Amino acid sequence: MTEMTLHRLGDEQLERARQSSNGRASTTVHRGRRLRQTLLALTADTRLAEHQSPGDATVLCLRGHVVINVGERSVDVPESTLVDVPAQRHDLVAVEDSLVILTVGVG
Repeated sequence: MTEMTLHRLGDEQLERARQSSNGRASTTVHRGRRLRQTLLALTADTRLAEHQSPGDATVLCLRGHVVINVGERSVDVPESTLVDVPAQRHDLVAVEDSLVILTVGVG
């Protein structure tokens, strides 16, 4: 079993995101046979371009506020909120500096 402090790791990732040219940074916090969890830091107004989910996935907003856009529909994901990632093409936009945990089923 591995333990980590997400607050400290999140602070480090947000600092990396602020220093990067694309406004984001990430690190894998769990990689197993059936799922992968990635801590993603995004600065305000950073957009992850439209993409297709590779399978079952969720987004948990640890800090800040993000929006997932699916066609004409937008889903607000404020701090402490967990949402299923849609199977359709979608993008993700940080409304403010944000930390999210992306959990993706693999295999």
